[in-house]
Amino acid sequence: MDGNQSSITTFILLGFGNLLELRISLFILFLAIYTLSITGNLLIVFLVIVDRHLHTPMYFFLMNLSCLETCYISTILPRMLASFLTGNRSISVEGCITQYYFFGFCAATECYLLAVMSYDRYLAICKPLHYTSLMNGRLCLKLSFTSWMSGLLTNTIITSCTLELTFCGPNVIDHFFCDIYPVANLSCSNNYLVKLVTFILGLMGTGPPFLLTLSSYICILCTILRLKSKSAQQKAFSTCSSHLIVVTLFYGSIILVYIVPETETLKELHKTFSLFYTVLTPMLNPLIYSLRNREVKNAFFRSVRKYRNRVS
Repeated sequence: MDGNQSSITTFILLGFGNLLELRISLFILFLAIYTLSITGNLLIVFLVIVDRHLHTPMYFFLMNLSCLETCYISTILPRMLASFLTGNRSISVEGCITQYYFFGFCAATECYLLAVMSYDRYLAICKPLHYTSLMNGRLCLKLSFTSWMSGLLTNTIITSCTLELTFCGPNVIDHFFCDIYPVANLSCSNNYLVKLVTFILGLMGTGPPFLLTLSSYICILCTILRLKSKSAQQKAFSTCSSHLIVVTLFYGSIILVYIVPETETLKELHKTFSLFYTVLTPMLNPLIYSLRNREVKNAFFRSVRKYRNRVS
């Protein structure tokens, strides 16, 4: 944003301003969450790269998700942690829009990537005889590239509209990061276009991927029910239910924040819903999708043994 278009240069992120007495406790809590998330996701990326047993389409997409989650949570939590530690809640207008750009890019990309991952599992479980020929290396790269580029394009359009806003009045954002609606609400220019574009692209970016994910898991569950082995059914149900919990948390909270019309009640709940898709899912994804997986555990122990052998 050009300097002559705005009379204010900084925003104040209130964050959890009504919990000032818990600042240190919140710092420790979110630092633990950030550390767990970064460690878990980077571990998955490392294992998929170095272990040839994990060179399959499923783990290729998991590696993409882990890279994405690492970037995703890093756009928000480091600044939040610094705010808890120093008490400084100001952020420049340019820094605020930059934070939203990278956050929105990651969030939009994850919507598409989760749908791609559910489609991969659908082919693997419901079309096992054709899986290898259908989900080949070229298709994996195309689906991954399309997910990242769709997220980039979607949020570039929204951010471009945001750059047209001017800010000359209140500069206090009642949120813990620079989300599009709280920022747009502070504009002293017409924010109708930004909100309309965000709603339409948000609907396009979450609706079809969520429906694809949901339909994929319905087909998977129907296939599981036809299995004769009760133990195989229980194992598959356990995995699918865990996946669905995370997917529902992510899509559900995003839909509530960006698609459902704003009301006074929902405005108060937006921060809570935002915690689900900005903080909780990046921490849960490595646990749900990979670290509970036997193949990932075996890859981890193989890597540890190789390292010990080299050291000795």
